Amino acid sequence: MKPTLITLSLLGALLAPTLHATPFTSEQEVRIKELIRETLVANPKILDEAADAWEKQNTADQAAQLGNIIKGNQQALFMSPTSPRLGAKNPKLTLVSFTDYNCPYCKQFDPHLTRLLKEHPDLGLVIKLLPFKGQTSAKAAQYSLTLWQQDPARFLPLHEKLMSKQGMLTEADINKALAATGNVGLKPEDKATEELRTSLRLGTLLGVQGTPATLIGNQLVPGAISYDELENLVLAELAKQG
Repeated sequence: MKPTLITLSLLGALLAPTLHATPFTSEQEVRIKELIRETLVANPKILDEAADAWEKQNTADQAAQLGNIIKGNQQALFMSPTSPRLGAKNPKLTLVSFTDYNCPYCKQFDPHLTRLLKEHPDLGLVIKLLPFKGQTSAKAAQYSLTLWQQDPARFLPLHEKLMSKQGMLTEADINKALAATGNVGLKPEDKATEELRTSLRLGTLLGVQGTPATLIGNQLVPGAISYDELENLVLAELAKQG
């Protein structure tokens, strides 16, 4: 059954008088409603078909709007030197992962991204950290982004250590991760804070409402989807690009 709001909207459009037209008489309005009811009773699929058309048009409009936003922010999304970048140097397709070190679903989803890059070495991945879940989200992100900006080759071990810690990070957890990866003396830099602000701005523009969210081509995929779903979406996008 189609959503009630869509059905009501369609009925409202059918029943609403045309702007600037001569108003119907009460008898005409009654008869029009009778005709509409008779038509819907005789052809109940009409509303389903209309709702399908509305949904397709709405989806197409949203996709076009998202595509325009992506096109207008190519540099910030895909080529920023302050954003961690993994995978191929000259990828056929670059994904953008919006993630958070305190997000349990991100911790579940991150290994899928690692596996994807391993099984498809022609892919690239840009990581955009969104500190949605508290102060330690922001602090962990500042450390890892600073490390990326100072020494990209050392970023991944710290990133994986922070992401693999189950539950919300504490200050002690962050310090342990820094010690375990040989980064005890690391001090967060202002560029890392600026990168977080840029990621938050991009997330807002793209309509990211939570983490993880993955940009695949012109499609923003919310949530911790399965590996098979992720791979299928990537393969479909690669096929579109030829």
